[in-house]
Amino acid sequence: MPFNEAKEHAPGRLHAIFADPYSAFDNLAMERLLHLRVAVAALIGMPLAEDKLILRVIHGWENGGFEPADLAHSDHRLGSLGDLRLVAETYRHAREAQHALPCDETSLLAQPLARAIAAAEADGQALEAETRTIPARWPAFPHGLELYTFFKVYHRLTYGEDDPYRAIHCLTPQGPQEIHEFHLEEGEFAIVVPAEGEQGDSVLVLHESQLTPVLQLLEECQTQGK
Repeated sequence: MPFNEAKEHAPGRLHAIFADPYSAFDNLAMERLLHLRVAVAALIGMPLAEDKLILRVIHGWENGGFEPADLAHSDHRLGSLGDLRLVAETYRHAREAQHALPCDETSLLAQPLARAIAAAEADGQALEAETRTIPARWPAFPHGLELYTFFKVYHRLTYGEDDPYRAIHCLTPQGPQEIHEFHLEEGEFAIVVPAEGEQGDSVLVLHESQLTPVLQLLEECQTQGK
């Protein structure tokens, strides 16, 4: 099994800033809000200033569902927090008017999963139905652990998580990346950034219900950082 594709609780950028990032954002941590502003500046503020930040809004999973084909998303390049505000307004208007939410044609899980399964079978690997359909069994074929890792991130961002912070290393088609996942009172989101020494865009991932809370958090961090 290609377990080198991903590793959870792996050291990342924030380990160079905080002695223990896993406790830095706990509600009982002293200077918790300062820690949060520093993390936001490092992970979001920098790529935003460099025009290298993409917002990925996920939706579609409801009532405990987690079928890969039901997970939808829309991507938006952000040049400022004003762009994020416009996306939040677009989603709000769609919800209020009971219109379909913005949705890109590409699939985050279903299409990559189908390609990975097809490639494994083309290489002679026989995959049972359970291996195809149960996310925890995806690591049995190449790229499956990568897909399972992002599946878990999307699931936690949709349905919640107790741990306030988690760092993950993952090999992706875009190269090695760090996933920094936050589940805070102020909002729940993840930042996918190129690994140290790598180039590329960073992706701010959140469930559509978190657009307003995360926007408010980023605005407050921006104001307090001036």
